[in-house]
Amino acid sequence: MAKYFDVHPTDPQARLITQIVDLVRDGGLIVYPTDSCFAFGCRLGNRDGLERIRRIRNLDDRHHFTLVCRDFSQLGQFVQINNAVFRLVKAATPGSYTFILPATREVPRQLLHPKKRTVGVRITSHPVAQALVAELGEPLVSSTLLLPGDGEPMTLGWDIKERLDHVVDAVVDGGEGGTVPTTVVDLSGDEPEILRVGVGDPSRFE
Repeated sequence: MAKYFDVHPTDPQARLITQIVDLVRDGGLIVYPTDSCFAFGCRLGNRDGLERIRRIRNLDDRHHFTLVCRDFSQLGQFVQINNAVFRLVKAATPGSYTFILPATREVPRQLLHPKKRTVGVRITSHPVAQALVAELGEPLVSSTLLLPGDGEPMTLGWDIKERLDHVVDAVVDGGEGGTVPTTVVDLSGDEPEILRVGVGDPSRFE
């Protein structure tokens, strides 16, 4: 049975954040809010957590997982970024964008796209998510909470708890979530390629 954490959406309680992060450090899989919609999250290197997300969402090995980072300096540890890309990403973060970039050696192999050797990264502006990655001290490995057969992500913490009670370890409710995921921009090639139009305005990359 999943634990349920009712966290204040703009002033998250430090005691609850510590409890959630302790669970993540112990190998737990959580659902937590971001500035786009709810997402699955687990610790970097948690193979079991990754496989659980793949099973729940019915994902193949070409799925780009996302590293939700605390800030730009942390993001730079996990992806290779040149000056032009730096300016593009810096201007759009924090925000509702996921960027696909070549991974550094810091990224576990099981997170990489099998052919491109790329990974997704983002910096969220949601206070609860920011508090979680700050306390954790490393990125949260994440994937949008979009279940097979659903047209859009679930938005209510109690509904998520009821539906995923026996397949995740905790649900972090930080207020009603959105229904539109991030805009995904592939910056690993010569020109930006918009892979998914979501919350973030894609025009700055066109």
